[in-house]
Amino acid sequence: MVEPANARKRPRDWLVRWSRPALGLVLPLLLAAAWEFAVRAGFSPGRLVPPPSVIYDTFCDLAAAGELQRHSVATLGRVGAGFALGIASGTLLGVLAGYFGIVFRLLDPMLQALRAIPSIAWVPLFILWFGIFEASKVILIAVGVFFPVYLGVVGAVMSVDRRIVDVGRAFRLNNVQMVYHILLPAVLPSYVIALRSGLGLGWMFVVAAEFMGASEGLGFLLVDGQQLGKPAQIVAAIVAFAIIGKTTDWLLVIATAPLLRWQDRFARDAER
Repeated sequence: MVEPANARKRPRDWLVRWSRPALGLVLPLLLAAAWEFAVRAGFSPGRLVPPPSVIYDTFCDLAAAGELQRHSVATLGRVGAGFALGIASGTLLGVLAGYFGIVFRLLDPMLQALRAIPSIAWVPLFILWFGIFEASKVILIAVGVFFPVYLGVVGAVMSVDRRIVDVGRAFRLNNVQMVYHILLPAVLPSYVIALRSGLGLGWMFVVAAEFMGASEGLGFLLVDGQQLGKPAQIVAAIVAFAIIGKTTDWLLVIATAPLLRWQDRFARDAER
């Protein structure tokens, strides 16, 4: 009995699917091994930048005490709430400004001016307005998420090829069909990129947010490590930011992948 061609491809497809993400670990692992070797060989004292073995021990100590989990969950909650608020407002205003010219001319100049304000400049104002508790932190993160989402949506809506819209009208599509079959496929690729950019800025803004009198969170671990002179704890918090931030970005890519299956890139990946 001849084995089907699809069945023969499945083990190889599974191997390729899992080997591609693993390639992204090669460079960080090589750098970590090189730094570990440099410290153990005496080329560096490793006091200000501890070797990976010391950072791993710090991770284990923080995890055993429950501190790593508690601070990670607190930071994740703030980023999640700020991300949701930022994408909701950024998407709404982006659609309005991209679709209606009068809204764009009224709104965009002010938003572009606000976008140039550094994140740390909002901190004292938000403390005065919302206090030092969770509301000010979540709103600061939402500000960071808002601008890339808004810009991505505005650019995507304004760059829709009018000839495609004319084709939809030629086929007598109604407004709902026009949005579903024409506008959404044209806007979604840029929108997904805007979401990923917004999520990245959300993780950057959460550090500034957790400097605002936070008693828990990975940003608090950074400040605590600085004040107590614990460079291993500082680096461990930075690594935790990198790992959790990359994981959330990966989950966002997986969640939005079904929306982009029609693109040639996904078709080529499926054939490999």
